[in-house]
Amino acid sequence: MTTTSQPSTEGAQDRRWAGIDWSSTDHAVCIIDEAGTAIDQFVITHDAPGLRQLIKVLLAAGVQEVGIERGDGPVVEALLQAELTVLVIPPSQVKNLRSRYRSAGNKDDRYDAFVLADTIRTDRARRTPLQRDSAATVAMRTTTRARRNLLAHRIAVCNQLAAHLQLVFPGAAGLFSKLDIPISLQFLTKFTTQTDADALTEKKLARWLTSVSYSGGTEPADLHTRLTTAARGITGPEAATHAVTTRAYIAILQALITQIAALEVDLAQQLTLHPDAVIFASLPRVRTLRITRLISEIGDARGRFPTPDALAALAGVVPSTRQSGKVTTISFRFACNRELRDALCDFADGSRHAHPWAKDIYQHAIDRGHTHPHAIRVLARAWTLIIWRCWQNHEAYDPTKHGALQALTHQQTA
Repeated sequence: MTTTSQPSTEGAQDRRWAGIDWSSTDHAVCIIDEAGTAIDQFVITHDAPGLRQLIKVLLAAGVQEVGIERGDGPVVEALLQAELTVLVIPPSQVKNLRSRYRSAGNKDDRYDAFVLADTIRTDRARRTPLQRDSAATVAMRTTTRARRNLLAHRIAVCNQLAAHLQLVFPGAAGLFSKLDIPISLQFLTKFTTQTDADALTEKKLARWLTSVSYSGGTEPADLHTRLTTAARGITGPEAATHAVTTRAYIAILQALITQIAALEVDLAQQLTLHPDAVIFASLPRVRTLRITRLISEIGDARGRFPTPDALAALAGVVPSTRQSGKVTTISFRFACNRELRDALCDFADGSRHAHPWAKDIYQHAIDRGHTHPHAIRVLARAWTLIIWRCWQNHEAYDPTKHGALQALTHQQTA
């Protein structure tokens, strides 16, 4: 730890605040007093001794509240274990707050630590202390997001393989319905080049499909026709070279598919143990992955969303209103939790296919001239009111208690 000044021993009874500018290797810390004067500034390393020293200095200085730019990680865990109040100020806000103290607004770690500390000193009433989700929810969120990341990699690799095959073996690229399904990968493993496919007759292809238990519904004759009528791929000595690249993509895809499946099994097991599972499982048209996404992104720290509006705003399913003089503009809300918005909008989009009330809200939005994404956000906003109430009351969704749904049902049957 590098210290630039020592904590004052005078006025130890006064309140103290601290700001921490987080980094991957070390963290700049600033402690200020009630007058907003920096009484200690130092840097601690991002390791166990450094974090222990951080807590020791903060407690010795009488710090009770700490401002930081992120709400997770070892630093936050250490602060919470020391029973310090943590207030998260997003980096975008810190960037704007720099000009509050300096006209230049340049990035400086130690200066940012001071800005964080002084902001919670002056604007404490506008800040909500960090509330942690349960360990089960944090684990589910980690698994859910890891699956989504691997799924994105799978799509990217599949697209790369498709582009590669269009150049070297076009017939295989469109042979089956998808390129990253087991039958496609099995075919490419067995018949990797155009030369391999040229040796296939209709009968040989039929025998191979039987040997791998193909159940796709397309007749072998049709598949053989697709192969023979497609553009010719590369043959000759170069084909073997391109086959190495093809096999590399296949290996990556198979590994991704295997790991995604393993994460999905683990998520199903986690869901059986989560206390909020019954709440979200009661919603229409939800299955394991959709339920785990909703639980993961909404969390189970009820105090984080004291009103349904707070949940809707963080999810970005309500517009942002700006007013200046006589001009009022309503625009898309960019500042939000995108993972939460995606989870709620995904659920809302699915619900309209199985729930009359959801279908009605979506259709009314479309009739008003909204685009599909906008209409989905309107529906997600409506669902937010219901989900929040069920979530706060620890109750499953009951369609018979949904007044708007019952009114719509009576109207349709009248």
